[in-house]
Amino acid sequence: MPMAPLPQFSSSVKLKYVKLGYQYLVNNFLSLLLLPVMAAVSLELVHRGPGEMVELWESLRVDLIHVMCYLFAIVFVSTVYFMSRPRPVYLVDYACFKPPATCRVPFSTFMEHARLIYPNEKSVRFQMRILERSGLGEETCLPPANHYLPPKPTMEASRDEAQLVIFSAIDDLVRKTGLKPKDIDILIVNCSLFSPTPSLSAMIINKYKLRSNIRSFNLSGMGCSAGLISIDLARDLLQAHPSSKALVISTEIITPNFYPGNERAMLLPNCLFRMGAAAILLSNRRRDARRAKYRLVHVLRTHKGAEDRAYRCVYQEEDSEGNSGINLSKDLMSIAGDALKSNITTLGPLVLPMSEQLLFFLTLVGRKVINPKWKPYIPDFKQAFEHFCIHAGGRAVIDELQKNLDLSAEHVEASRMTLHRFGNTSSSSLWYELNYIESKGRMRRGDRLWQIAFGSGFKCNSAVWKCMRTVKTPVDGPWANCIHRYPVHIPEVVKL
Repeated sequence: MPMAPLPQFSSSVKLKYVKLGYQYLVNNFLSLLLLPVMAAVSLELVHRGPGEMVELWESLRVDLIHVMCYLFAIVFVSTVYFMSRPRPVYLVDYACFKPPATCRVPFSTFMEHARLIYPNEKSVRFQMRILERSGLGEETCLPPANHYLPPKPTMEASRDEAQLVIFSAIDDLVRKTGLKPKDIDILIVNCSLFSPTPSLSAMIINKYKLRSNIRSFNLSGMGCSAGLISIDLARDLLQAHPSSKALVISTEIITPNFYPGNERAMLLPNCLFRMGAAAILLSNRRRDARRAKYRLVHVLRTHKGAEDRAYRCVYQEEDSEGNSGINLSKDLMSIAGDALKSNITTLGPLVLPMSEQLLFFLTLVGRKVINPKWKPYIPDFKQAFEHFCIHAGGRAVIDELQKNLDLSAEHVEASRMTLHRFGNTSSSSLWYELNYIESKGRMRRGDRLWQIAFGSGFKCNSAVWKCMRTVKTPVDGPWANCIHRYPVHIPEVVKL
């Protein structure tokens, strides 16, 4: 009687469970190794008689002087350890600016204005094609100055927008946390393209009458990743100054950056960027740990500015007609991919479980020693994080990261929906995405969050947070009146 053929291994065994078993074995190797050791010690103690146990105890007895010396050594080492380790940095709370409905720019309004402003029909059609594929929705907002025909990018209008978005975000944060102006020790403001004199940080100090000895900083020209640079700066300052609170403001002022020319690479920001701001309260006080939402675990910054191609891929300049704008290079996505690769190469060993690190190392050795054509192993960052906040810079950015990191639709949902509802709000977009996750009731105690941002220069920055408590679904905020409608289906092309 002929033997039945053996079933295919791949069809008879679910490889997903094999990988899960491997991960459990490697990640818990020390614990599994300790179990037989403890069992052997327990059996040995059971087999010993009472007399042998007494002799063992007598052999371990030491005099009082030795005991005091051991205790002193333990106390000294513990003191040195606790004094030298980094102070924890807590995210107490944050608030995002919610644009008023009067600033809303539906597609029809945007295209009507484009036809009236641009005499060149090719420029109008180009912006329409970009908008159709952008992933933006009908509720994104532009500042009041951009609603004029033609737009009025004046200094006064720019200051008005800055006051509107920044003061609104701070007022919401003060209301949520009970923060008092005298409690703020450090103030950091990042806004890339609008840098007036006096600075935006001085504007906040004047408005809220902050202390005269406050440590204030104003970051400009650092692109959409400046929000995480501000977090990194705040972390360093909080390490140097104990028992302090830091207020971080991330925004981009749209008013002065409208581009009226016909250069296609410089028309893109008109289609993608929208108004927004976020205010974040950080603290290193132990007593704030109880009410804090998150604890900062890592901040990693990658700068590719030494390469000319990367340095010029997002570049502010004038076109042939003297119109100033931001030129976005066609190489932007490949440069962003290189920057991301460098960033996660450094981040991986800090956050990935041992199983993923071992697979990556073995694959790397195999490619070097055995066969260079082996496909490189991309670590599974889903093993390290429950939530992902990818800078909502555009549909292509989110698509590329989802593909390269092998993320599911749910993992990038916050980024896509933020882009759809609010557009590219630059450095503040990460906080709108985090608020989306919280508004969906998905943030649980112990969850890990990865924020990824890209910016001119060219930079890729990452921040890793750990949730301190299960976050209650917020009843207010930027998503309050629309979260029930999301997620929405976003077609590849919206015909205008």
